[in-house]
Amino acid sequence: MWVRRAAIRPVPSFAQVPLRALSEVEEQLAEDDEEARQKLDEAFARFEQTQPAMADRIAQVLGGPLDETALALGYFLTLAVWLAFDNVFGEDLAEVTPLALAGVEESLKLDEQLRMADPAEAVDSDDVIAMEQPDVLSFVHEHVDAALEANASEVDVDDVHEIYRIVLIEVLALSYAVRPPTNWGIQMTTEFTA
Repeated sequence: MWVRRAAIRPVPSFAQVPLRALSEVEEQLAEDDEEARQKLDEAFARFEQTQPAMADRIAQVLGGPLDETALALGYFLTLAVWLAFDNVFGEDLAEVTPLALAGVEESLKLDEQLRMADPAEAVDSDDVIAMEQPDVLSFVHEHVDAALEANASEVDVDDVHEIYRIVLIEVLALSYAVRPPTNWGIQMTTEFTA
């Protein structure tokens, strides 16, 4: 019997972010007027207030020595991912604690080690996350690819990889922080009569 080894636990189906939410956030972030900049500043402040551990961890990465492309990509993707989760789940999005964040980072690291140790393993850790949050990872890949393509001669690929990794951690941590709907798990029985 074949069993897939993975350290990344599944994301509950109720915690998936739909593509429309990501498209709405992208449109919101693309606006370039005074009102849009004010909303962006408010969003950053709300992110730091509601997700302090996640905001601190992201700030550590963004505060490192990164090239301009990776830095801009990092600010955009980390904010876009959080905004999409916040817009979709609102009050059902719990705070990611420092312990939960450390657990996500360790599970991703362990999953990567397990996959590297097995030469027959054909699936990468980010593929596993893409199975759990397909629309989010598609959105992330689209923007990473566009940034790499547009700045191919000057971008530091290692810096972009560092941004990609923190975004993967953010996606998993926020996915696990979504509280189940109040009626989740209640078995609905429906009888059909002819």
